[in-house]
This record gives sequence, C-alpha cells and structure tokens, in this order.
Amino acid sequence: MPRSSRVRAPELNGRQWLNTDGRQLTLRDLRGRIVLLDFWTFCCVNCLHVLDELRPLEEKYADVLVVVGVHSPKFAHERDPAAVAAAVERYGVTHPVLDDPELDMWQQYAARAWPTLVLVDPESYVVATMAGEGHADGLAREIDQLIETHQAKGTLHRGDGPYVPPAPVDTTLRFPGKAVALDDDALLVSDSARHSLVELAPDGETVRRRIGSGARGRTDGGPESARFSEPQGLLRLPAQIAAVAGYDVLVADTVNHLLRGVRMTTGEVVTVAGSGRQWRSTVNYDAHDALSVDLSSPWDLAWYDDRVIVAMAGIHQLWWFDPIRRAAGMYAGTTVESLRDGPIPDVWLAQPSGLATGVDGDQLWIADSETSALRRLADGELRTVVGQGLFDFGQVDGAAAEALLQHPLGVCALADGSVLVADTYNGAIRRYDPASDRVTTVTDGLAEPSDVLVTADGAVWVVESAAHRLTRIAPGALSAAGATVEGVRQRAERPPMLVAPGEVRLDVVFTPAPGQKLDTSFGPATRLEVSADPPALLRSGAGTDTGLSRRLVLDPSVPAGVLQVVAQAATCDADNEHAACHLTRQDWGVPVRIDPAGVTRVPLVLRGIDPAGG
Repeated sequence: MPRSSRVRAPELNGRQWLNTDGRQLTLRDLRGRIVLLDFWTFCCVNCLHVLDELRPLEEKYADVLVVVGVHSPKFAHERDPAAVAAAVERYGVTHPVLDDPELDMWQQYAARAWPTLVLVDPESYVVATMAGEGHADGLAREIDQLIETHQAKGTLHRGDGPYVPPAPVDTTLRFPGKAVALDDDALLVSDSARHSLVELAPDGETVRRRIGSGARGRTDGGPESARFSEPQGLLRLPAQIAAVAGYDVLVADTVNHLLRGVRMTTGEVVTVAGSGRQWRSTVNYDAHDALSVDLSSPWDLAWYDDRVIVAMAGIHQLWWFDPIRRAAGMYAGTTVESLRDGPIPDVWLAQPSGLATGVDGDQLWIADSETSALRRLADGELRTVVGQGLFDFGQVDGAAAEALLQHPLGVCALADGSVLVADTYNGAIRRYDPASDRVTTVTDGLAEPSDVLVTADGAVWVVESAAHRLTRIAPGALSAAGATVEGVRQRAERPPMLVAPGEVRLDVVFTPAPGQKLDTSFGPATRLEVSADPPALLRSGAGTDTGLSRRLVLDPSVPAGVLQVVAQAATCDADNEHAACHLTRQDWGVPVRIDPAGVTRVPLVLRGIDPAGG
C-alpha cells in the first residue's frame, strides 16, 4: 500500500480507560508498538464481528501489537459509563478500551462508520484505515510489513501490552441472553458470557444443570464437554418435529455462526446448521444442505410458516431452517441495513434480534434492534408497527405511529393478541396492543432486558441481562392498563458533513491489502449503491453501479439528510495458484447538511488512506 501520506496520529483522549487498571494511556506510552484503533459501539453487530476477528491477531502478535478499542456510542444508553464497562465484559474484550462518549476521537480520526479500524505504526503515524469487517487477513499482511520495516529501523519494541484483566465476578448467570420455558415451567437460559445453557427450576433461580463446559468453543458432545460461543436464541421444536430431528431445543450459537441442537434428556449437543464460516457472499442460499451454508450471527429463533425462522442479525435478514430436510436458506431481507416494508424478500431490516410467533401462528413479530422497531410479518408482507428509522429512538408511549423504542432485543406474543417488547436500552418492558394500535410501558427500571416470555402457569419472566438474572413481573401487571410515558424523542446525532449544494463527487477509497488484487473472476470486482433519507436530497446519483466513484447532485432546498452508501470490493491473493478470495463490504449512513461553503467531495475509506487527505 502506498505510504506517501505521513499523517501523525491524534493523541488519545476520552472519559475513562477500561482494562488498564485505571492507567491513562497516551500514544507516547505506545511508541515502539504497532497500534490498532478499533472504533466500535456495543449495539453494532458488525463491531462484534470485528472483536471476534481480532482475537487471533491479538494472540499471534501479542508482543508487538496493541489493540485499543475506542467506544463511540450511537444510542443514548451507550453513553452510560457503567453500560460501556458492562459491554466490555459481556463481549470478552481483552484489550484496553477508551470511552469516547462525545465522539471526539471519532472526529479526529475521521471515522464515518461503525466499525472503523485505524492502523498506527510504531512511530505514531497512521498507515491505514479500514471500514467494516473482514479485514483480518489484510491486517496480518500489513502488520508483517510493519514488523519487517520497523525491526530493520530499530523502532519496534517488543514486550507485554498494557491490558489488565478485570477481577472475575461470581454470579449464577453472566449476561444471559434468551430463555425458553420447559414442560414443568422450568426455564432454559442462554448464559451468553459463560458460553453455556443453564436449566433453572420454576423459581427462576435454582440451577438444575448446565449444558456446555463454559469455555468458548464449537465442540459437540455431552453437557460437560460441549462448547458454545456467546449463544443467544433458544427454540423448543414442536414435539412431532423434535421426534424426527432427534433433538428438542434449537440454539442460536451466535458467535460461532451455527445452529446447535440439544437433546434435553441427555444434554447432548450437535451442530445442525452452519459451516462455522461467517457469511460474506452476496449470494443468497436456497434449499442448501444446512451444514454447508455460511451463517452470520444468528440471534433468535421462532417456529413460523412450518419451519424455523432465524433472525440473522449479522446480515440484516431472516433465514429459514428445516430440521427434517436439514436444509436452510434466505427468507427475507436484502442485507441492506435500513427500514423498508413490503413483500419479502425485498424488505430492509436492521439487525433483527428478537422473534415471536403470534398465538394463532399466522404472524411473526420481530424486534428490529438497530431501527428501534417492532415489525410484523404476515401473508408474505412485512410492516413496521413501531419505529421510525436507524437514528430515531426514545421511550415514548401512545399511538404506535408516534411511539419510540430504544434498541429492543426481545419480543413475546400474548394470548390476547398483544405483544410484549424487551425494550433493552430503555430498561423497560413495553406492550403493543393491535386492537388500540397503542404502546404502553408495563414496567421499567430494568437492567438491559433482552428477552421476555410467558410460562404455562401465566408467569411473565424477563431476562434482565445486565443484572445477570431472570426477573418475574408481578402478577396483575399485564392486566393493568399500563403507564403512558411521554419521554424525550432522541436522534443519534453525529457531526454532519457540510456539503455544498449541487454537484458533489462521492469517492469510496479502496486499496487491496498487500499481496492481494481486485478479483474480476465472477464479474466486476466492485459495487456501489447510493440512496438518501429523505430521498429528495438526491436529485441524481442514486442507484447501483460497479464504480466506486459517483457524481451526485444535491437539492439545495433540502437542508439536511443522510447519504446511505453501500460499497463492496472483491479481492484475491495475487500470484498464488490456490488464491483465497476476500469480500470487503460496508454500509455508511453519512449525515450531511447543505452549506454553500461545504465540500464538493465526499470521501469514504473502505480500505486504505484517502490520497486527498479527506
């Protein structure tokens, strides 16, 4: 990669440092080491993918590489320092994290998307910027080059990094994700941060048994030897299906990108869907052998339309899985992360994370977390019931069209046709009543509720994830009218780019990693899709094409909006008989404001350094 642009890395400043035992780090402290800044926010599934991708690099280059997470929040809840600290533990982050609630570092490093990676050399110069995920192989090549260069110069210093692990905490559950009721009103819970399942007695506290060793991994076998990686959704299969499939409970093994089956009589775990590779292709599988397909962060499961529906949070889709045919395929969504209703599969979703089948089985309720939306699927049509877009959120009750949620992760259909929503970042259980088309608050003051369910005896249980427990809602809470909260309407505000009205050039900067080249084996190597919110912002330039540059014309009568950009580039290893293929893809939502003094070029770095210094 060309290194003609010598850009000094801005100093690291923020509210607090985590995983350093209170030490405040500076770039001077890190001189002599290769530094990788990871701009992330804990609501973002793509950011969670990057955390997992970086683990092997952190291990391989432990004596020369320091990863620093820069937490750059989207939602209001993500500005809470306690919530940031909890997320660092929840997702097993084993490097220092700088809490940057005001996005100061985000601005100084010109980040435009979650996640963004910035590679800094041992002399504290920025050498590469990468948006999105899937960069592990390219990063390894970059790091190898930096090691060679700076070892020869004498500017590389090896040794232990500044990471200091937090003290372990002893609780029965640790950041539980989802739960399902068993026959005797016992509960099966995904103990996500401990990579296992826990069966609890009907009191919701007494542990009957654990399924899984508790160590991160992807091993099948008995309850003591099986391994999961941050499991989330659980589904009890219909009895007749379970009898043929050979297992009773299906598990969304999220970070392993797998579906696992559990035979409850023995606790035996078996992999039933997923290759273990993360989905990166633009191809939508259909009716493939379930064990051969690549999945991406399956987060929840429901039985609907005579098959299992999977909330494929990692690629903003719904998939289906047939336990009898042992086949899987795409069900709804295009992989574009946004809010668009209509007939499936052409809808847009945004990190669907909770599913529940209506009591009559004729509709599917979806907690679409990144759009803070409750959505309903029926008769092949997806409709948004509550929610207004990627950047609008709050805790506002009343008419559904005006109500707001904040990053909900769970949903539960009730016998009367209403729906409970685990409104995670508001710490509340909300209720939507289709009869009145209104939203009320059942209870609040909870610690990141991630799921809600009703047992056969009528008990309503909440998975109170950040409190590491299951909480039972008081009897009668559901029969009451519920509170009407008139909260604050909020919008995820990032500093807008000031853009001139009229003609503007959009440039997506992409440079292949060292040792790679653009891959045109299956057609054009690059693809660019552009739209705007509101659509009137773009007089021309919307649509899809193969070039990574685009002439846009912005309407001066539209004062502000968001440019929505999706770019991808296919590469392969150069000069290699058995070349590996790689796909780099990223979505941007770039807030812009029209200003006569604004820029006439909008640069977005997919991978590389903008030669114009944008």
